[in-house]
Amino acid sequence: MFYNFLYPLADLFTPLNLFRYLTFRSIAAFLTALVLSFLIGGPLIRWLRSKQRQGQPIRDDGPATHLTKKGTPTMGGLLILITLTVATLLWADLTNRYVWVVLGVTLAFGAVGLWDDFLKVTKRNPKGVSGKTKLAFSIAVSAVAAWLIADISPPQLRYMLALPFLKDVLVPLGIVGFVAFGVLVIVGASNAVNLTDGLDGLAIGPVIMASAVFGLIAYVVGNSILTNYLYLHHIPRSGELAVLLSALVGAGLGFLWFNAPPAMVFMGDTGSLAIGGALGAVAVVTKHEIVLAIVGGLFVLETVSVIVQVLSFKWTGRRVFRMAPLHHHFEQKGWAEPTIVFRFWIIAAILAMAGLATLKLR
Repeated sequence: MFYNFLYPLADLFTPLNLFRYLTFRSIAAFLTALVLSFLIGGPLIRWLRSKQRQGQPIRDDGPATHLTKKGTPTMGGLLILITLTVATLLWADLTNRYVWVVLGVTLAFGAVGLWDDFLKVTKRNPKGVSGKTKLAFSIAVSAVAAWLIADISPPQLRYMLALPFLKDVLVPLGIVGFVAFGVLVIVGASNAVNLTDGLDGLAIGPVIMASAVFGLIAYVVGNSILTNYLYLHHIPRSGELAVLLSALVGAGLGFLWFNAPPAMVFMGDTGSLAIGGALGAVAVVTKHEIVLAIVGGLFVLETVSVIVQVLSFKWTGRRVFRMAPLHHHFEQKGWAEPTIVFRFWIIAAILAMAGLATLKLR
């Protein structure tokens, strides 16, 4: 909004030229989201606690140590959604359709997550919305988003899959294939973050790292000079997503202040589904869907652990892990919760750097 209203006045007041720079607006979005999180975080948590007498229901089949978390309010993802949305609307170019598509996916996934959390709290049912309902809604939103992204994309890149490490290789998917692949990436990322959100601070740390990396990727692929230098596919105007992702980093850090062990509030599906969907949508826009699997490798590991556990038990009657997702396995082995969180953060940081390195390996 500031860009759209103030930058046109730069001829009258030269300092307003600052608003043309993505770097300036990205930093401003980061600070806006972070400061706003600190300002409204406490009151929002107190309000959530007043509305949720018993907090988020704790799974009966979960680790026994989690029983101490009983009474902690959920729906803390609202803090991320509010600050992310406000910062993006203030500092992004609101004529950019990529911004609206990604923000729309984020809020839509956040809405279904909020519905799920609401049912868990009011009905005292840890399952919330049925899996089929959530999946159907997620697929519908992702399909529309993938189609819109393809429609906005440059004609030569439309319906194409770009492969990392190979500078001139594009795999044609066709409209049906591209939409299906986009759905897989967005829904997969959303659910992967959701599965990882099982310990205080566990999910939001890697999300911050992945958001920072993809903010840089969005900035690079939106810049023709940098894409020529790095042999990447140029996607005009996609750089504006750096503002949204910077806001997500700020919102994530602000949320982490309240979610650090012992957590004052849980993210809930309100936050995990939304931010996972956002990362997936950005990956589709920037043609870095495969790189997302590297940058968000921790989320992939958590998801694979669940799949392996389910298939192994179904086919052999045996469990590979003591409990799935993977972080619960280490809990059952006696690792302290902060130990698991910090070590998983280290893994996430290594994978984020490995994903970032793909920009140069062409």
